[in-house]
Amino acid sequence: MPPSPYPAELPSVAARRREILRLALPAFGALIAEPLFLLADAAIVGHLGVAELAGVGLASAVLHTVVGLMVFLAYSTTPAVARAIGNGQLPRALAAGRDGVWLALLIGIVLAAAGFVAAEPLLDLMGARGEVRAFAVDYLRWSMPGLVAMLLIFAGTGVLRGLQDTRTPLLVASAGFTLNVLLNLFLVYGLHWSVAGSAIGTSIAQWAMALVYVVMVQRNARNHGVSLLPDWRGIRALSKVGSWLMLRTLSLRIAILATVVVVTAQGTVNLAAHQLAMTVFTFLAFALDALAIAAQALIGKELGGSRPGAARELTGTMVRWGLGFGVLTGILLAAAAPWAGLLFTSDAEVQSALTLALWVLAAGQPLAGYVFVLDGVLIGAGDVKYLAIAGVVNLAVYLPLLLAVRQSGAEGGAGLLWLWAAFSLGYMAARALTLGLRARTDRWMVLGAH
Repeated sequence: MPPSPYPAELPSVAARRREILRLALPAFGALIAEPLFLLADAAIVGHLGVAELAGVGLASAVLHTVVGLMVFLAYSTTPAVARAIGNGQLPRALAAGRDGVWLALLIGIVLAAAGFVAAEPLLDLMGARGEVRAFAVDYLRWSMPGLVAMLLIFAGTGVLRGLQDTRTPLLVASAGFTLNVLLNLFLVYGLHWSVAGSAIGTSIAQWAMALVYVVMVQRNARNHGVSLLPDWRGIRALSKVGSWLMLRTLSLRIAILATVVVVTAQGTVNLAAHQLAMTVFTFLAFALDALAIAAQALIGKELGGSRPGAARELTGTMVRWGLGFGVLTGILLAAAAPWAGLLFTSDAEVQSALTLALWVLAAGQPLAGYVFVLDGVLIGAGDVKYLAIAGVVNLAVYLPLLLAVRQSGAEGGAGLLWLWAAFSLGYMAARALTLGLRARTDRWMVLGAH
């Protein structure tokens, strides 16, 4: 084997793998907390009825569009903190984290108030009607208090990831998930609060988690002589990075919302099945994204310390692992697909449609593993402008595929199958191409070193 071109910069292969696993394994547990919240909500609400499940599906699409756009609070904070750590500047790292928490609080308050007022018109735009609309409005409005907490969780998690700590978020997420399930069961079935009980229980659990992060960030800042007051220059810097990340995320959310609009026209059964399939997709996406979180933290740290060779080697290792993990999850999902619907609903039509969607989703898992890892690498490097532009290009490729599905008039299981083929295979292939082409260059490493 020829010698590495970066021998002075690189640890041993075994040490590099241990470092990836040290961050990725706890990150896996923490990342799947939010989709586990959704899976628990879907399982609890699903047994109330198809209308309740469809209503939660529509409301969740709106809610997670807003939350998804704000994920920059974690994704901009993690590399900023990690690069400062790579340079040996702990106070600077903690100051960046503090500013991220303040930014999350301010944005969260504004969005929660706006979301409560705009719940009905937003859901009308999504095509909600009748009983489904009523359940969707209830779920969305009662989720608004938890929105503020969710953004604080993003910022706090980003701080700890940048500090190379993914174990604490795992502990917080595990406790939060347990509390969420217990509260939802009690409020939905004990007090008979229906979908509103599910939203309220989740909001309470999210606030408990958020308070843990706020206390930790405050304590670390105080112990190292960092002021707890916000630095508006730091907030503006995070906002600038966040604006590109928001555009990147906006393209993703438009793709998901457009998919919901198309499936809504296919009927209540397909909408309910799609909600369940999207919940499974989210669960697997976060699981695969564990490597992307490790990439954000490690790539930011290596480039902050001017070690591009180490960053390149880490990228190669994590891409191979992402592909392998995607193959594994795809095989497991394909095997479980015929029985997965039994966990969420007793409706035979929904179960049948869900099985077809899950088989397509399983086929796209290797692509997803590749995409999520490279996405994390480029975020860690701060290559956010490219990610934003690439996101718009990917959306331009996907929307005609989605339009073709709608114009085909396919309904029932066939309609859902083609819809998921366009999303899980077509859209993901476009993302894989744009990210892969960028990763082959050195431009992203130059950006990350500054």
